[in-house]
Amino acid sequence: MPFERVSEFFEPMKKLFILAIVMVGCGLLWRLAREPDAGDTSSSANEIATSQAIAPEQDDDNSGSEQPTIATVLEMATESLGMMESNLDDYTARFVKQELDADGVLGEATEIFLKAQTRFGGPHNRSPRRVYLKFNLPAAVQGREVIWGEGLYAGKMAVHEVGFILGLKTIWLDPNGMLAMQGQRFPISDIGLVKLVEKLIERGQADRDNPDVRVAIDDSFLFDEIPTRRIQVRHAEPSGAKDDFSLAEIVVDPDRQLVLSYRAFGWPTSDGGQAPLLESYAYHDLKTNVGLSDVDFQTTNPEYQFPKF
Repeated sequence: MPFERVSEFFEPMKKLFILAIVMVGCGLLWRLAREPDAGDTSSSANEIATSQAIAPEQDDDNSGSEQPTIATVLEMATESLGMMESNLDDYTARFVKQELDADGVLGEATEIFLKAQTRFGGPHNRSPRRVYLKFNLPAAVQGREVIWGEGLYAGKMAVHEVGFILGLKTIWLDPNGMLAMQGQRFPISDIGLVKLVEKLIERGQADRDNPDVRVAIDDSFLFDEIPTRRIQVRHAEPSGAKDDFSLAEIVVDPDRQLVLSYRAFGWPTSDGGQAPLLESYAYHDLKTNVGLSDVDFQTTNPEYQFPKF
């Protein structure tokens, strides 16, 4: 395999590469209308982070309809998953994520141009899951590229780092290893719309019979200036369970039945304090079934900057 044939030129630099990788924190991301240029950095991740870090107020306006419940949310999520199984082969998006890492530190908002192939494409709706990522923000990682996929590169993750030294060689990482997971809440295999909805269903099932959960739905919420449906799920009391949250907010495109955004907030540390952001994933400029092929997930793609080593 390409990553097993290290030239004599690089062998003396092996320790330098490893040290440099750790120093720059090769923590990679893993966990997610108008397709942007992959190098477009016009939006500000810092502005996005500021707007996302504060939990919104409860929206109790359900247009006079019956109060929605977790069962309502589960029904919507199940319908979304069924739609994706039938109609979603692949997609591209400007993916923005921010999350609390395993050490309880909230990382910077990160903006990425994302290509994703779902497991529902191809013959008999069974294709390997694959992703290509190109980082746009923050500036320190602008230009980083990552490819991961089932059946690719013996399970390794291909990384083209930025910088004079690291940029000379494609780096191959265990997607669940220490370097790949540094600063990350979830591995790259959890990224994408399908996994997001599956996790929402899993969490919703745990709350199905919880009397301390309240749901509010706003059918006129604007996301990227487009009318969408915002679902808010609030817990009255901490449960102490894994991934416990005080508020979860889900934004859905009602026409395509796709989740465009998910945010979860923890519990304030003091009375009257702000609920801290736990995780935030947003899919802007989402284009579906664009016809991605094997070359979109190859390091030899001439549109990518992966080194030839």
